[in-house]
Amino acid sequence: MAMAVHLSPSSLASTTTTTTKITEGQLFHSHFCPSYSTKTPTFTVKKSSNSLRWTSISAVSTPTIEADRPTSSTTPIRSLPFRVGHGFDLHRLEPGYPLIIGGINIPHDRGCEAHSDGDVLLHCVVDAILGALGLPDIGQIFPDNDPKWKGAPSSVFIREAVRLMHEAGYELGNLDATLILQRPKVSPYKEAIKTNLSKLLGADPSVVNLKAKTHEKVDSLGENRSIAAHTVVLLMKK
Repeated sequence: MAMAVHLSPSSLASTTTTTTKITEGQLFHSHFCPSYSTKTPTFTVKKSSNSLRWTSISAVSTPTIEADRPTSSTTPIRSLPFRVGHGFDLHRLEPGYPLIIGGINIPHDRGCEAHSDGDVLLHCVVDAILGALGLPDIGQIFPDNDPKWKGAPSSVFIREAVRLMHEAGYELGNLDATLILQRPKVSPYKEAIKTNLSKLLGADPSVVNLKAKTHEKVDSLGENRSIAAHTVVLLMKK
């Protein structure tokens, strides 16, 4: 939205009409928050030459591998009292794969087809944290065409997202996640998933919430051909 400011009609005879465009955001901030910058920050994520040795602390047993450690933005993010991020992920379900949700191996006749371990919940949480920080998504930091992430546990991805969160000076305020799948029933495993997710985040379980929904037998989710998750996170300035 833009506002136009015109000279009065009485001045038109001697003065050329002038139009000044002022954005709605500039008008608000110049009036109420004169010290607030309206410039949009940019971020650059690079991989350093340093290597990070990681071992999965997920409930799923995984090997130890060497991985390049993604680094944070070279441009500091704008310091705000809180930041909100949303994450979404979806994977196909195929026979012959394990079904891992929140680091917990769930018995099922099929699992997520993916480059890593296909943990739809952890991928979703990572994207929510990165989004809140204004950083690139999980696919850019951990590309699925990189051989070193083949079969990798998603705990390494979430630990890196948590590291970036703390490096930026934030901590988790609360997290709300929703799993969408027709089968199997998640309720017997919800507490184990929530406990493991809280440990990975380094957060009290009271600020981590997990819900599960079916898709009423509609489309691929309702036909047990895929699984999806949504996550919203609130990050608080330390």
